[in-house]
Amino acid sequence: MAKRCDLSPVWAQLQAHYAASGRGFDIRQAFVADAGRFGALSFEAPEVFADLSKNRIDAATLALLLALARDCGLEARRDALLRGDPVNHTEGRAVLHTALRAPAGSGAPFNAEVQASLDAMLAFAESVRRGERGDITDVVHIGIGGSDLGPAMVVQALQAFGRRDLKLHFVSNVDGHDLAPVLAALAPKHTLFVIASKTFTTQETLANAQAAKAWFLAAGGTDIARHFVATSSNTAAAAAFGIDTAFGFWDWVGGRYSLWSVIGLPIAIAVGADNFRELLAGAHAMDQHFATAPLERNLPVLLGLVDVWYRNFHGFTSRSVAPYHQGLRRLPAYLQQLEMESNGKGVDLDGHALSLGTSPVVWGEAGTNGQHAYFQMLHQGTDVIPVEFIAVKRPNHGASGELAEKLADQHRKLLANCLAQSQALMQGKTATEALAEKAPTASATLDRDVLSRHRSFPGNRPSTTLVLDALTPRSLGALIALYEHRVFVTGALWGINSFDQWGVELGKALCNQLLPRLESGDTVGLDGSTAGLLTRLVVA
Repeated sequence: MAKRCDLSPVWAQLQAHYAASGRGFDIRQAFVADAGRFGALSFEAPEVFADLSKNRIDAATLALLLALARDCGLEARRDALLRGDPVNHTEGRAVLHTALRAPAGSGAPFNAEVQASLDAMLAFAESVRRGERGDITDVVHIGIGGSDLGPAMVVQALQAFGRRDLKLHFVSNVDGHDLAPVLAALAPKHTLFVIASKTFTTQETLANAQAAKAWFLAAGGTDIARHFVATSSNTAAAAAFGIDTAFGFWDWVGGRYSLWSVIGLPIAIAVGADNFRELLAGAHAMDQHFATAPLERNLPVLLGLVDVWYRNFHGFTSRSVAPYHQGLRRLPAYLQQLEMESNGKGVDLDGHALSLGTSPVVWGEAGTNGQHAYFQMLHQGTDVIPVEFIAVKRPNHGASGELAEKLADQHRKLLANCLAQSQALMQGKTATEALAEKAPTASATLDRDVLSRHRSFPGNRPSTTLVLDALTPRSLGALIALYEHRVFVTGALWGINSFDQWGVELGKALCNQLLPRLESGDTVGLDGSTAGLLTRLVVA
């Protein structure tokens, strides 16, 4: 029987364990006491190696966390998800993003329908790549939320697998400053627009689509049907817009899990059908790992359990993601939606208010840029923030000759920085060590003891490092699926629905009410602040 984790008797055991040894756990001392710590706390999953040894955990902590997972029925909840049970109970839907990447003949739910949809979408992508829809040099994808973040992140990450003569542009913000500069550099006859909206009613997406259509016609475009395509189940609305090619999908495809579906059309156009299938294959391999690996070696489960340990016992409220690969620079933004929209909930499955914290704030930036921005706070700030480093062993610069040698040297510098940051977070620096050093930029008149305190680092700050051999479609698919399942694990333990997003709806409804008031200036019935701001913003 599934239960909320804080209602399990194991929860009390974890609280006692935290009070006795968890609160004062020192990662540095743990390495001194156990020479085999790295080996014991490193884990392999498809395409991903994970080092958890720089975390404030030990065998006793993991044993209790695993006992908690079992007592709360995590395995049963996982199996229900993968089986296609309606785990999104507030909307009465199954959640079957795993079915979207299951191979043909696998026996996964809706397999025949999924394969037919996939084949049609990939065939269209290949027709664009072959020039069968005209001389297309630019593809503009218009969507928002999961319809934008996933495809945009993947296309950027897999740039090395794309074509230089085919440019992908992503427009999501209803702010015209997003769309206008994209259109300014395009020619209608060389441009294909992909409008991504399941219902073809999303306000921001439709506003941008209508603006793009107006630009297309005003700039001399004549064939809307040839230059606009939709990924939407509302084919009637797409047809009314002028689109006759629309790829539909099912209500069990959630927005933040949709890149595996026809929403991934821009990915397929960018990297080709074979690479898109490799992306799916990597995700499916991680699905199999999540479904079958024992909990003790199940990487999504272990990462989720560490998240619970930090959020609910240590009280850490945020986690920073630092991918040391420029191609993954949009991954933190993608993970923000994946985790915070999924697990940013305040009631359990029965609608009861939670007394425990749920989703942390997820944020980050690509290394090494982040080192010169916010890492100061990570090292010496008053809050402890776990960091997740992602390192890629082999680069794919596509360069040759002397440039290739220079870039290979830069990649070694990149990896050295990644290792140094996690090492520095853990080791820190004592005031005594700082006192023994000479700081060339320090004030010569400042007391040396005072200066040493400024230059000391507390250390014992936790981090996880994930390693990919190379950033490929397959490894990226596995990495994304790893994060998806990890989010499910924490949500299942907290006893929440990770697959609805009612918090998004209120703002949408109020926006629709305020929109006509920005024209009329009517403030009747509004609160004082909103009325005052609206009056300030009305353009005469």
